[in-house]
Amino acid sequence: MMPGMGNREALIQGAKQCLFEKGFTRTTARDIATAAGVSLAAIGYHFGSTEALLSQALFAAVEEWGGRLSQAMAAGGDPAAIWDGVIESVRSDRAMWTVQYELVGQIDRAEQLRTFLTESQRYARSELGELFGSSAEGEEQRLLAGLYQAILGGLVMQWLIDPENAPSGADIVAALSLAARRGASEVEGDDHEGADGQG
Repeated sequence: MMPGMGNREALIQGAKQCLFEKGFTRTTARDIATAAGVSLAAIGYHFGSTEALLSQALFAAVEEWGGRLSQAMAAGGDPAAIWDGVIESVRSDRAMWTVQYELVGQIDRAEQLRTFLTESQRYARSELGELFGSSAEGEEQRLLAGLYQAILGGLVMQWLIDPENAPSGADIVAALSLAARRGASEVEGDDHEGADGQG
């Protein structure tokens, strides 16, 4: 058993370790019991099933990680620094990010996971709306929050798969500015075409 812990706490810690080392779907009850240093029977006694234990360990791990990510993003003084905080989180908490992407593929098989991930995503969207769209309200803030959440997901995916070519925080800010300028230019072009057509 892990030093200074009862069986329940040791199982949660062991399950966290297995989540990060093997992932959600590849972790077995025996893996967790071995990591925790307790008997297989202890899993059923304390949690009822291996899936319930893994879920509890996941919820605890995400809560801890979420606090670290929020601090990293809030520490940024400008948008580029905020995105760099996300990138640093991928570097330091890679296993946590990887597990979450793995879980997306399991949501149709586990209702508890779907509920948890849905609530986590809504909370993250709200936090991003406050962080990036604090001057906006209502529908504008909702739209901005959704956009930044989409950017965050894509940014993390790029850093997990191909970090050598993934964008930096400054790249993201520059790209958003470029997209805004190009979008405005296209709208102006459409307006001129419409006016010419009417003339």
